Amino acid sequence: MSENYSGATQLDPALQEQLDRYGFSQVLVVHRQMAVLAASRPNFEQIDDHFLPTPVVLQSRTSGTVPHAGQPSVRHFVRLGISLGYVDHDGLAGLRSNPSIETIYAGRTVGIVRPVRTTAATLRRSLTWGIQAMRIDQFWNRGLTGKGVRVGHLDTGVDVNHPALKGRVAGFAEWDMLGNRVADAKPHDSDVHGTHTAGTIAGQAVGTRSIGVAPECEFFSGLVVEGGAVLARVLGGMEWMLENNVKVLSMSLGWRGYDASFLVITRRLRQQGVLPVFAIGNEGEGTSRSPGNYPETLSVGAVDRAQHVAAFSSSVRFNRDQDPIQPDVVAPGVHIISAKPGGGYQSMDGTSMATPHVAGLAALLWQAKPEATVDQIELAIRQTCVQLEGDPLRYGDGLVNPPAALAALTGDTKA
Repeated sequence: MSENYSGATQLDPALQEQLDRYGFSQVLVVHRQMAVLAASRPNFEQIDDHFLPTPVVLQSRTSGTVPHAGQPSVRHFVRLGISLGYVDHDGLAGLRSNPSIETIYAGRTVGIVRPVRTTAATLRRSLTWGIQAMRIDQFWNRGLTGKGVRVGHLDTGVDVNHPALKGRVAGFAEWDMLGNRVADAKPHDSDVHGTHTAGTIAGQAVGTRSIGVAPECEFFSGLVVEGGAVLARVLGGMEWMLENNVKVLSMSLGWRGYDASFLVITRRLRQQGVLPVFAIGNEGEGTSRSPGNYPETLSVGAVDRAQHVAAFSSSVRFNRDQDPIQPDVVAPGVHIISAKPGGGYQSMDGTSMATPHVAGLAALLWQAKPEATVDQIELAIRQTCVQLEGDPLRYGDGLVNPPAALAALTGDTKA
C-alpha cells in the first residue's frame, strides 16, 4: 500500500468525486503550520466567504444546485489549525488560491471500532487479567497511579454513576448531532462502548476489585460518536482536549483503510504535547483504520490471555519508510471486563479494549517522569515490547511490557 501526502496544489480524488457528483463537498481545510503555532491565535474567519451556508447545502441534496446565498457556515478549530465546512467549485478554487492554506481534503465518515463480542460478566478477581498480565499492580505499589496526568477519551461518553467511575471524571463535554458543543452537558454514555473503555483507563477500585490501569489520572471524556456530524464532533473533541492540556488521547474510532485526512492533525497533537493512542481496527489481517495507521500515532492491536494475536486484530504493511508495520504494539484485548452503563460489568473483545490499556500505561509513565516528551514516552513503550510467536506483521514491536518500559524511561533498574 502507498501513501499520498497531498499538498494544497493537489486535489484530493475523493473531493473531486464529491464535487463532480453533487456540485459541492464537505472539506477539511488545513491551515499552514506557522499560522497554527503563532503566539496570537490566527484569524481563520478571513476564508469564511468561500464556504456555503449549511442550510443551502442540505437543500441542494434534492435540488441538485448550490446557490450562493445566506451566511457561510464553517467551523474553525484554531488549536488544530483546521476549518470544516462545505464548498462548491468556486469556493474550492478560492481556498486553493489562499497562501495560508496547506491542504484540503474531502470530509470522511468516522465511527467507533465496534467490539467483535460483548457479553455479560462478573468481576470475580481483584484484578482483570489485562491488568494482571501487564503487572500494573507493581506501578501502584510504587505510588504510580496516573495522579496529576491528564488523559483524554473520545468515545460514546461515560457513565459517571458507575461505582468504578464515580468522581473520576475531571471534565466532560458533548457535541450534538450537528456538531455543536452542548452547553452544560451532563456526563452520560449514549452507548456502552465509552463506559467500558473509560473504565479500563481510569476506573477506581470498588472494594478489592480493580478494572482501571490509571485509577487516579485526571480523566477527560468527550462524547463524539455515533451518528450525525461525527467529523465535526471528533474535531471539536480534539480541540477541547488541547484546551484542557491532556497528555494522552485515547481513541477507539476511525475509518477503514488508509486516508491522510487526519495526518496533519495527529502531527499537531504531538507538537502540542499529546500522545495519540489509537485502535488499529477489528477487520483482521491485511486491514487497518485511519488515523490509527499513521506513523504519528501509537497504534494498538489485541492479544488474548495466551499472548496470541486475536484473529480480528487488524494489521498491515505500508509502502513507506517510517513505521511501515501496523499496529505498533499489542495489548490485552480479548475477554476484557470493564464497567457497564447502569452498573455492573461486561466483557468485550476488540482493539478498542486494548487501546485504553496502553493509554493508561502512558499516564503511569508520565507520572513517573513528568518532564518526559511524547517521543520519550512512546519510545519507552515500544522499545521494551516482548516479541511474540508468529509473523511480526501481526504485532508490530510486540506485547507491551510496562515494568520494562518504566525502567527504560526512568533508568531505574529496580523498576
